[in-house]
Amino acid sequence: MAALAGCKPAETSARATPAPAEAVADGAILTAADSISALADRGRIQGAASATVWLVESSDFQCPYCKTWHDQTYPAIVRDYVNTGKVRIAYLNYPLNIHPNAKPAAEAAMCASAQGKFWPMHDKLFGTQERWEGMRNAVPYFDSLATSLGVEMSGWRRCVTEHLALPLIQADAERSQRAGAQSTPTFFVGEELVAGAQPYPVFRAAIERALAKATKAPAR
Repeated sequence: MAALAGCKPAETSARATPAPAEAVADGAILTAADSISALADRGRIQGAASATVWLVESSDFQCPYCKTWHDQTYPAIVRDYVNTGKVRIAYLNYPLNIHPNAKPAAEAAMCASAQGKFWPMHDKLFGTQERWEGMRNAVPYFDSLATSLGVEMSGWRRCVTEHLALPLIQADAERSQRAGAQSTPTFFVGEELVAGAQPYPVFRAAIERALAKATKAPAR
């Protein structure tokens, strides 16, 4: 496996026991009464409900390694495993304290997610990371990205201004830490933790192992 390539928080807590991807993803499916959180939560999952393997990504929109993985590896996984009905992907927000615009970016994405636009916003944020990462206030730029995606802006702006998605983002970060993530990006593929912006062959091997295991597992 390639050397770890990821962003680390200023202080790293003790390592937890890695959790299976399905358990991490299930923890992200809320039953909260708050409609914004419930809609945003559902919006950051892609793939067929019948898929037998979860890939849960714990990521930071300002982390350059997360962008590298998004640009170089993510498209192939979607093409080969998500679009073919084999894998479901869930995105967990883990905005690190070393990245001042990571949390506002996560809020922008999750507020878009409440309108079913998480993945387009996800792609826009990573695609433009070099433009907004150094801004003192990146929210107006995120506003322009949301507008370009056809998001209903009054609802999106209320969500961002009132920080309606922040509790879900904070819960994501806590869940990531409990599951064993110590840097971004970190992935949970079936029962396997994959740390860092590893190349596609590493993920292909992990996914194939998880698929083989799921095939052998007795029906629930």
